[in-house]
Amino acid sequence: MPRLPELLTTLCLSLCCAQSACSQEILYQERSLYRNILVFEEQGLRCMKFGIHASGRQSCVSLKDPDNLVFNYTLMLLGALYLNPDPKRILIIGLGGGTLPTTLRKILPKSQIDCVEIDPAVAKVAAKYFGFSPQAGINVSIEDGRVFVKRAQRGDKKYDLIVLDAFDQVYIPEHMLTREYLQEVNHLLDKGGILAANTFSSSKLYFSESATYADVFGVFYNLKMENRIILAKKGGLPKIEEIQRNAGQMEEKLKRFGTGKDWLLPLFSTDVQWPPATRLLTDQYSPANLLNGP
Repeated sequence: MPRLPELLTTLCLSLCCAQSACSQEILYQERSLYRNILVFEEQGLRCMKFGIHASGRQSCVSLKDPDNLVFNYTLMLLGALYLNPDPKRILIIGLGGGTLPTTLRKILPKSQIDCVEIDPAVAKVAAKYFGFSPQAGINVSIEDGRVFVKRAQRGDKKYDLIVLDAFDQVYIPEHMLTREYLQEVNHLLDKGGILAANTFSSSKLYFSESATYADVFGVFYNLKMENRIILAKKGGLPKIEEIQRNAGQMEEKLKRFGTGKDWLLPLFSTDVQWPPATRLLTDQYSPANLLNGP
């Protein structure tokens, strides 16, 4: 017999469907240990979101052309390859539907990709509904991203590219916003390693995030659309001339996924400012639930 929460969820979906003329076709729903997961299709897309009433979508794929990346933030994350066109060891924290590791594997078939996802239900959904397949060269660890980073530190692992893309139904978890966490991540970067972080482009956390990333990584490239992508390099950013050369090198590989230098390069900027009194986010001070609230 279904549990009461499941009955309530089903009832809610029925009411929502009636109100929206069933514009979404619900494929799957699950209340996992961490969140409510919903998989649905609409307007030629298959999407995952966390929370029945959530407006944001965690992952979407085009049913007609899975290689055509749906979200601008995913395309902007590929801008990390303009800082290093050939990362051999990649760490992605936050799996979603597995779109990014799948794409990077196609672009960089010889790379080794480690993915970290706290919720086993998300990994299951990524495999069943979004075509994500752990394979030779792609490993998935089911654990908290910060715990993984700490363990990797003890094992002295190093990466050429680290992507921070962990979100819950509201925002990035608080313990993965702090200076201490970013210092731990920085320790995992090899010499010249690249950091790419997906954050919000408009939020009460924007200034504190910016100051905190700058404190750990120094000057960074700031790519902004609906989301903003922070790109940093251990040892300092390459000059824009090097970025442009690398962009030309990657042009044919990225065209397959719906992006290229004409779209990406104009987004690169280091013009990020914040008030002098901006407080850094730390393990002792990280009130993300308050700063990012209404």
